[in-house]
Amino acid sequence: MSNTVQADSAVGMHFDIRLKDGSIADTTREGEQLYWLSMGQNEMPAAFEEKIVGMRVGEKQKIMLQPDEAFGQPHPANIFQVPKNRFANLDQPLEEGMIIQFNEASGKPRPGIVRTIEETEVTIDFNHALAGHVVLFDIEIMEIR
Repeated sequence: MSNTVQADSAVGMHFDIRLKDGSIADTTREGEQLYWLSMGQNEMPAAFEEKIVGMRVGEKQKIMLQPDEAFGQPHPANIFQVPKNRFANLDQPLEEGMIIQFNEASGKPRPGIVRTIEETEVTIDFNHALAGHVVLFDIEIMEIR
């Protein structure tokens, strides 16, 4: 067990992810459940991991990442038109902005955001929800393994 975050550490942390306007896009603080990051496994952007190497338990840091360092830019190839009838069995009414889980050919789940609903088609955006945004991580290291 190390006293500091290493490139191969498992790191238990709390974080808030804020957008440029100050709104919170995600937080781990509400449920008191730690977020566990396995360093080097592409769970978080590489620039984020680089900035927390060397941090200690109890240490806090604010990390600002530009879109290309964080979740990338939205890419038009990740936006698809899907026949509306494919959503007939949803448990709730289809609404713009809702996130729906799809499965890739490999079986891996992949969330898509409903962007528009037309008479016969639905536009689904598979870009990361934070793609194109400057993000500010407000983190606190709680445990290192």
